[in-house]
Amino acid sequence: MFPIEFNHSIDLQEPVVIPPPPSPLDFKNKVIIITGVNSSIGAATAMEFAKWGGLLTVVGHSEDSLREVADKVIDVHDHSPLIVHADMTKEKEVRHIVDKTMATYGRIDVLVNSASVVEIGNIETTTMDQYDRVMDINMRSVFQLTSSAVPHLIDTKGCIVNVSSVNGIRSMPGILTYNISKAALDQFTRCIALELQPKGVRCNSVNPAVIITDIQKSDSMDDETYEIALEQSKMIHSTAREGFAEEVAGVIAFLASNMAKSINGATLPVDDGRHAMSSR
Repeated sequence: MFPIEFNHSIDLQEPVVIPPPPSPLDFKNKVIIITGVNSSIGAATAMEFAKWGGLLTVVGHSEDSLREVADKVIDVHDHSPLIVHADMTKEKEVRHIVDKTMATYGRIDVLVNSASVVEIGNIETTTMDQYDRVMDINMRSVFQLTSSAVPHLIDTKGCIVNVSSVNGIRSMPGILTYNISKAALDQFTRCIALELQPKGVRCNSVNPAVIITDIQKSDSMDDETYEIALEQSKMIHSTAREGFAEEVAGVIAFLASNMAKSINGATLPVDDGRHAMSSR
């Protein structure tokens, strides 16, 4: 018999490391404008896009809270967002949002219209000043800002996400003008989705449950009226819980991502099923 020889010098190759595919939520070098960053959903949305590498323009009416959000963005992204302090009822300041974004970044890829306000009142009690305030912020400013951003979104084949409300789909007593404004915003979403689809721009709405916060509290709303609003919100909506704003922000990022490239003109409820509830 011949002796069996063993080769102890087996060449073990290093294992081939295959890098993971890029995340469909990768917004690296994408420029995102987010209004209403003073609100819980707007702030959470800024953090969500920062997490995925987005270059942000954060817009709001309170410079202190904008700076607070900006500092948090820097912590997760090492990028200092562009801060734009704007009164959404003033046309010049709304135009400035797009002008300053283009001057800073040179492009716009995503527009998130999140600025919003709630006024308490019904058809018997709502004043025309309240009506004008809600419609100016919740609808008119959205129309103007979107119109200004559209030429740049066409250039990048970008997208728009409007932060509407379940109240655009279902009514809640006591906030008449808010209900009207959000129903109008949903119709706006569908109209411009059809108009801009041939040019490669998508538009969708996310419809969360109402969260009445200090940010949404009107200057004209006294403490007693505010407490009534909070109680109404608790009775009708079951979603005023910790982490809800972050969940809405995740849906906004999804709608702006390539995963949603076939979704256009949608109004997507994020409300724990509130939109499906019977009124009784």
